[in-house]
Amino acid sequence: MTRDPHRPEPLGSGRQPARSRAGIADGPGGKGEGPAPRQDPDTGPLVRIDQPPVPPRPAVGPRGPRPLPVAGPETNDLRRDDERREAVPMQVGPAVEARGPGAGHENAPADAPLTAVPDALGAEVTGEPPQDTPSGAARAVGRAGRDMAAAVGVGLALGAVVFATLLLWRPSFLAVVTAAVLISVFELSGALEKGGHRPPRTPVLVGAVAMAALAWTRGPSGLVIAFLLTVFAVLLWRLGDGPVGYLRDASAAVFVALYVPLLAGFAVLLLAPDDGAARVLTFIGTVVCSDVGGFAAGVLFGKHPLARTVSPKKSWEGLAGSVAACVLIGTLLITLVFDGPWWGGVLFGVAIAVTATLGDLGESLIKRDLGIKDMGDLLPGHGGLMDRMDSLLPSAAVAWLILSMVAPV
Repeated sequence: MTRDPHRPEPLGSGRQPARSRAGIADGPGGKGEGPAPRQDPDTGPLVRIDQPPVPPRPAVGPRGPRPLPVAGPETNDLRRDDERREAVPMQVGPAVEARGPGAGHENAPADAPLTAVPDALGAEVTGEPPQDTPSGAARAVGRAGRDMAAAVGVGLALGAVVFATLLLWRPSFLAVVTAAVLISVFELSGALEKGGHRPPRTPVLVGAVAMAALAWTRGPSGLVIAFLLTVFAVLLWRLGDGPVGYLRDASAAVFVALYVPLLAGFAVLLLAPDDGAARVLTFIGTVVCSDVGGFAAGVLFGKHPLARTVSPKKSWEGLAGSVAACVLIGTLLITLVFDGPWWGGVLFGVAIAVTATLGDLGESLIKRDLGIKDMGDLLPGHGGLMDRMDSLLPSAAVAWLILSMVAPV
């Protein structure tokens, strides 16, 4: 039987239409969505192609994440991503060579600096201030990556509290010292806990109050006895948690008791004599001059790092500035306030400059070992209170010792 070439072939089982075999969708009468094809008696069904096929994009290699566009004043409408990329300015930094995932893209981030805590210590290690803030707005920061306006304001407020308590009623300064010690113990203990230590806080806090009180009432012997009792209480208290980690936790608690309340007790010893207010102001003023002189000299002339792996911001030029400022203020105060020898002022200034710098470096070393940037966040622009006590604590012991020699009571 001869088949009519113009009659469509019936669909049989397993027989696929020619249009389906060619990859062309059916019209409304079938399963597709396009219009029905026009029938031609000579050539059969004709398919109208409305749009040319879109060729695939050529492969250009792996691409990194596309940065989100930031709307500008002249582009507020919603358009396709391709159009928006052409019209909207983007916040793109300088081109850097990317490595790792996202390499090959012009906006791919470079490798982060190798630090103990990438997000916390990057600015301190690289010497560059943070480039953005959580809100995306620029913030006025200093070379150390801190809000300098807030830091100066907080420093002036703390200085006002110290002056007011010393000049109005000396025992009120004792209360300020005790409160600062308790807060610093909390901050240092919390920082040690982040490093895996578990120092018992209760005996250290009680011992801190006892050290301040006995230093005020009994002098140096009372301070030493209170410290020894605190150490004994720590060893007994830690027994309740079992032998696992006993040496680690007990040693950390003894370190906290020695570093904070014991050294702060020497500030109480400076306060105890009748001219205690002048002695404390001399001690604190010289330490402040060490920080200011070191900062100014380091910013203006600093080229040779003092301890690159511990604190990259400190330089030998900054240390020289600290020594010069401390010698100047120390000589003036020792000779004019206490009628001491000029060489006593020079000795006092050099000793305070060195111990203040070592105290700052010592706390920086502790923070790097623990992988943190600040001991706390109580003081805007400074970090924690312990971050302001680092240079004061060891200097208090040295100040008491030298003033006892060059300006005895």
